[in-house]
Amino acid sequence: MSFLQTYDPLGSPLLSTLLAALPLLLLIYLLAAHPWHDREGRRQRGIGAPRAAFIASLVSLAMAVLVLGMPFPAAGASLVYGALSGLFPIGWVLVAAMFLYTLTVVTGQFDVVRESIVAVSADRRIQVLIIAFALGSFLEGAAGFGIPVAIAGAMMVGLGFRPFQAAVLNLLANSVPVAFGAIGTPVLTLGAVTNLDPNRLGALSALQLAPFCLVTPFLVITVMVKMDRKPFRKVLEVWPALLVSGVTFTLGEYLTAAYLGPGLVGILGGLVTLVALLALLTVWRPAAPYDGDPIAASAPARRLAPMAGGAGSSGRTRAAVVRAWLPWVLLTLFVFLWGQPAVKAALERPVAGIPTVLRWSVPFLDQAVYRMPPVVAEPTAEPAVYTLNWLSSPGTAIFLAALVAGLCLGTTPAQWKETVVRTAQRMRGPLTTVAMVLGFSYLTRYTGADGILGLAFTRTGWLYPFFAPLLGWIGVFITGSDTSANAMFGSLQQITARQLGLDEYLIVSANSVGGCTGKLLSAQSIVVATAATYEDRQEAAGAVGSILRAVAGYSLAMAVISGLIVMALAYLAPGLIH
Repeated sequence: MSFLQTYDPLGSPLLSTLLAALPLLLLIYLLAAHPWHDREGRRQRGIGAPRAAFIASLVSLAMAVLVLGMPFPAAGASLVYGALSGLFPIGWVLVAAMFLYTLTVVTGQFDVVRESIVAVSADRRIQVLIIAFALGSFLEGAAGFGIPVAIAGAMMVGLGFRPFQAAVLNLLANSVPVAFGAIGTPVLTLGAVTNLDPNRLGALSALQLAPFCLVTPFLVITVMVKMDRKPFRKVLEVWPALLVSGVTFTLGEYLTAAYLGPGLVGILGGLVTLVALLALLTVWRPAAPYDGDPIAASAPARRLAPMAGGAGSSGRTRAAVVRAWLPWVLLTLFVFLWGQPAVKAALERPVAGIPTVLRWSVPFLDQAVYRMPPVVAEPTAEPAVYTLNWLSSPGTAIFLAALVAGLCLGTTPAQWKETVVRTAQRMRGPLTTVAMVLGFSYLTRYTGADGILGLAFTRTGWLYPFFAPLLGWIGVFITGSDTSANAMFGSLQQITARQLGLDEYLIVSANSVGGCTGKLLSAQSIVVATAATYEDRQEAAGAVGSILRAVAGYSLAMAVISGLIVMALAYLAPGLIH
């Protein structure tokens, strides 16, 4: 039975928009504000993400069937489809990343990595710039899929950062590279759904992002010292590093997008920033080193301990340092190779007659739900095919990197067993959370609630350039992916731009830029951050609401500023977009 999405089920655009927003608002309330008391009777805010997503999904399911008229089998199938997509590929990426990190801890190699980073700079502010901003941008450009936050977050906790601090700082630092994602996929997707030149879309995206690229290093370090209740002069003490990071990344991102296309933007932007920072540190150091609060000051924070027989902590030779960094070098190499289109195509060919890509059409859902005008130009059947690309998945690249690294390090059977056990114990809760959150996201998409919310912005007339990035913000908040948000709303942005006589390249690219700001607040991103930084699953579940509250203001402020930038380009400086 086919289901034609309807975008005004109550006969009133305002009431229909409020109806569509209800499950999303409920999810935010449950995650960030719902009061409850712990066992000691202390008042807390925000319930665990799995429960919140489950309750919001039930409300969305009831709305879909009773109000929107969606057949119950299709609604239930969309929920299951989303949950399975949460387990693979996203959950698989998380498991593989935690497996590699845990392996380095169990073998004692992360102690050497920590010492080598401290040797470059013992200043926590510089470490954040190197790991969360520069390395995170490189990993976003190479692989995406939450890998930057997972890897960088785990490394920072291993260095002694508090889990909450590491999660928030990585979410902030990872916001600007998201518009280009892995090998430019979000921008390439925009070009595919709109038939617009992806190179021009990428250049305009980089132009809109330039102010954010410049200020993000300053913002991240400001938030860091604010969380430690340190004065603002702690930010000014490292202004050379902040300036070098912001300017280098801005130029690297814009010049790459303008002259090489969207594919290498994140990779080259992060790489040149990392090189520039390391070069700066050869001639300059902060006058007053900053180490923040000691990790012992935070009771919930707990680092994994190496097993007996792992690397010691004294007298590192250069060979020992190279050996310790081997897993991370292999991770970068494997992830980069897996992201190349030619390699990906080769990995998706059958091996010895064994298929490496398995696809299942989702019953009751595949080609049964139709996007309708004006969200799309003509009725379009929505595909729902679950894909298990077990060999070409980024998670497989990380897992293979961990296996090769373990063999090269001479990992003992006891250490392999300990790594598997610790990883399994740590990931049980996060996998459930990711599955529930993705189930809710897919249900919102297939019911058409996202289209109802999107159309609300198209009624703003000449103010639409301000709201165009907010549409991308909503798309990423729902799906957790800039690529998915571009596929969801790219066509609607183009249709609206044409109807209002606006530059369609500007408006369409604003969707991807706005998605960067929504990435901060998406439940999927926050769950990945907590999974990477919290070892205790109960602490991780409880931290989701706190992290959401911590980043919400920045996410909304960035979305508003993005809208003002698009307004300025549309009406005050149209020459810059041609």
